[in-house]
Amino acid sequence: MAAAEDIAHLDAVNVHEAKTHLSRLLERVERGEEIVIARAGTPVARLVPVAPVRTRRELRGSWRGRIEIAEDFDEPLPWQVFPGFPLE
Repeated sequence: MAAAEDIAHLDAVNVHEAKTHLSRLLERVERGEEIVIARAGTPVARLVPVAPVRTRRELRGSWRGRIEIAEDFDEPLPWQVFPGFPLE
């Protein structure tokens, strides 16, 4: 069995080492590394960082400077805009 120091520099580890040192491997992945997990020397999986999820909050203001709102945007529309619309 490999010591924690022995896997610190490896890009590939076997399944047993991955199970034994999963927390340490995840720390490396969080820092941006990719780890290959192999079974009997054959690569079978990769541990990779998860891409951050974009939230709506990050998108706010993305149209700033691209759109202009007229001063009268909330004024009532003239009746000619709705020629077929029944009036009350």
